[in-house]
Parts: sequence; structure tokens; C-alpha cells
Amino acid sequence: MGKRPARCYSYAKGPAYTRTQGRRTKGYIRGIPGSKLQIYDMGKKGGEFESVVHMIGLEACNIRHMALEAARQAINRKLMKKVGRENYHFRVRKHPHHVLRENKMMAFAGADRMQDGMRRSFGKPSDRAARIKANDELFTIRVNKQHLQLAIEAMQSGVAKMPCPAKVVVGEA
Repeated sequence: MGKRPARCYSYAKGPAYTRTQGRRTKGYIRGIPGSKLQIYDMGKKGGEFESVVHMIGLEACNIRHMALEAARQAINRKLMKKVGRENYHFRVRKHPHHVLRENKMMAFAGADRMQDGMRRSFGKPSDRAARIKANDELFTIRVNKQHLQLAIEAMQSGVAKMPCPAKVVVGEA
């Protein structure tokens, strides 16, 4: 599989950039933007269910919190409409801890005389992402057998929102 064009933040290189760096020193990052993803458990949390549907990421990549939230909303909306809140448990399995930095460049006439280009280009925190490895579980839905096909369809709508290739896997609870 060849390289995709928009890969500034898609591929994970180096260690994750989180709140603490190193073992002893705590290098806190100032100005981290908040995550759009606030809800991680939906539906009936303590219910007994027969089947499990997972979304699995096929490649190691960074998934921005916006993409996780868009997929979560798409999946949960379909489940709420077609299955009902009491008949499923839906969980987001990955959390956006990795902080993305951006070296902002000016884009107007005369900007070349005002900015430094790549000199001191460490960048400021601009976004958050979840770091995933190949074959990591991103989302999980637990349902009974009669709602299994609807859960698979809901998960497929979430796969379309992902920046990396993903697949839906069905298992027994």
C-alpha cells in the first residue's frame, strides 16, 4: 500500500507527546486544546449481552479527536434510532492523549520578512490525537443476537469517518 497524500499527522513517528516527558522531570505542556470527545460509554452499561462488535484499525496511525467524535456520533445515532438505549452498550476504546504541534506560517504579502520560517520551529499545541497500533480496537458495541446486524451497520457508518483503514469484527460476549 503506497503513501497517502495528506500525511502530516496521520503517521506516528517518535514517542508520543503527552503531558509528561521523561522519567524524572515533568515537562508540562501549556495551552493544550480540549478534546471534543467527552463521552466514552453509551447505552446500558451494566447489561448482559450475547454478541460483541469491534472496530479494528488496520494500520498504526494518529486519529484526531474530531474524527473519533464524528465516528462516535454516527454510530451512537444509528444505535439509538434502530436498537434503543436499553438494548446495547457502546464504548470508545481509545483516548486522544497525544498533543499535535503546528508551526504556524503567515500567508499574506510581505510575510517572508516577518517570520522565521523553519528557525526555532518547535510549534505550538494545536490539536489532540489518539495513537493507535495495527489491530487495535477503537470502538466496541455489545448487543443481543436480534440486533447484531443493526450494530454491524452502525459500526460500518463509523468506519467511513476514520482516517485510516479499519474493519468490523464480530465475536461472542
